[in-house]
Amino acid sequence: MKRIVILILLSFQGLLAQVQFEARVSKNTLGLNERLRVDFTMNDDGDNFTPPSFEGFRIVGGPSQQVSQSWINGRSSFNKSYSYFLLPTQKGTLLIKQAAVEINGQIYKTNPIKINVTAAVEQPRDPNDAPQVSVDDAIHLVAEISKGNPYVNEPITVVYKLFFSYNIGITNWRELNKPKFNDFWSQNIDIKQLVAEEGKYNGEKFRYVVLRKTVLYPQKSGKLEIEPLTLDIDVQVPTNRRNIFGQAQLVEDNKRVSAGSKTINVKPLPESGKPEDFSGAVGRFNFTATPSKTTLKNGESLDLLVSVSGTGNLKLFTLPKPLVPNSLEMYDAVHDEKVQTPLSGMNGKISDSYTIIPQFKGKYPIKPMSFTYFDLATYKYKTITSPEIFITVLDGPTASDNAVAANTGVSKMKVSAGEQFKYIKLKTTLSSVNEKDFLGSTLFYSLMVLPFSLIPLIILVKKKKEAIDGDVYGNRIKMNNKLAKKYLSEAKNQINNKEPFYIALEKAMHNFLKAKLHIETSEMSKDKIQELLISRKATSETVQSFIDLTQNCELARYAPSSSVAIQQDYEKAVLILSDLEKQIS
Repeated sequence: MKRIVILILLSFQGLLAQVQFEARVSKNTLGLNERLRVDFTMNDDGDNFTPPSFEGFRIVGGPSQQVSQSWINGRSSFNKSYSYFLLPTQKGTLLIKQAAVEINGQIYKTNPIKINVTAAVEQPRDPNDAPQVSVDDAIHLVAEISKGNPYVNEPITVVYKLFFSYNIGITNWRELNKPKFNDFWSQNIDIKQLVAEEGKYNGEKFRYVVLRKTVLYPQKSGKLEIEPLTLDIDVQVPTNRRNIFGQAQLVEDNKRVSAGSKTINVKPLPESGKPEDFSGAVGRFNFTATPSKTTLKNGESLDLLVSVSGTGNLKLFTLPKPLVPNSLEMYDAVHDEKVQTPLSGMNGKISDSYTIIPQFKGKYPIKPMSFTYFDLATYKYKTITSPEIFITVLDGPTASDNAVAANTGVSKMKVSAGEQFKYIKLKTTLSSVNEKDFLGSTLFYSLMVLPFSLIPLIILVKKKKEAIDGDVYGNRIKMNNKLAKKYLSEAKNQINNKEPFYIALEKAMHNFLKAKLHIETSEMSKDKIQELLISRKATSETVQSFIDLTQNCELARYAPSSSVAIQQDYEKAVLILSDLEKQIS
């Protein structure tokens, strides 16, 4: 009886085994610069594996899948695992949340794991693998501010420069924190292409690229803070090892840099001598009030153009309004701005155009208008007054005395019903036209028949087009092959020559955008590309990868780079263009 029971238990041993699904980590405490390995293992074959979001970490490797199965002494064992390599993005206690998998129709989940992330730690290295330069001393992010104590609405500029040593190469960079300009009116200046230049940092020679340029106008006085820009940068650093050609071998490293927060001490505009009509204009300006004409007949109109031109906060104040007599009907202004914002600040012209229609015969004054601004050259208030304008109406009804009173708004003047048509001529003289009528001519009938004769041709062309459009799969394959050959063949031919390769790869990315988004190179800014691609249904991850690779081409041309990195950039470009081709509509 005992033997029978033992045989039954052995036979159903596989059924009695419990399903296990768990998460394992290589360590529970690590430095900010160390990598963490996470394995999700199961003892039965599962489907629909769903990893956690890995908040607070960046995936630098994986997922890689491993499956093993063995028989030992008649017992079978099965193991399946998914592995990830993670790099923490912040210090503190981070949580790896639950992963899920479906096994035999049931959902299994792992337990959450807490990871303690400390400050960066020094890692032991092989002496030959030690970098020749310290990454901490080789990369610096600087925010250069043109003026630290401006007046309210006085323009200042902040330029973010990334300095890096001649001995290292930058392969990729990401923005962790974007600068915030609270209590400032800000305008970013597009940088169409990153260009490496030579400069000095703390008296030493470095290369640098300008990442951002922003013009700021402080909107209130006091101490205003500019929150920092923070970057996560992947670099390649030469070591003491040499390849067969005697060249230094490169190792991958990572560096996080911040420009630091900046405090701007903004001075209020002086109260002494401030006119009552001051509307906030700061800069150096010219003011004019110009009528299109001053003599006109009844029923005609004129345009009064009130404009301010010069350099200053042109978008941040209002223009004065003209005062006209009630006998002049004035309509609401049409506002126009022709303003540019270079690094020196806003310049150009703003204007309000008023349409004025006289109602009565006579001569009417438009009172002088005053425009006041704070002059940044003398740090004093200046007032410009336009001359008085006289409008002469040659004919029409005569206005009563109260019709000449000033009109302080833009409401329309009412004319009495008995006089509004008094001076319109009601009689006319008709004369015959001896020209031959178009109706009934040969050209008339030809034009009538022509559309009907084109109908068969239109039907044939439409059917042909429908047949071509119907082959969606074939058209997509042809387009993919054509784009891949046209845009990437030149880069592939230059894969062994670093600088020509990155020049060709950058042109390939630009030509792809020209073909798909119908824009020119001069229009290719980071924000413009991102906006157009996302509007065409591309995913944000693919768009960001495209932008990062495009910006990286310029940096890689001037930095040391391995053949492996060049091959990886080529494969990355093929994958990104293929994904965009599938995603954008």
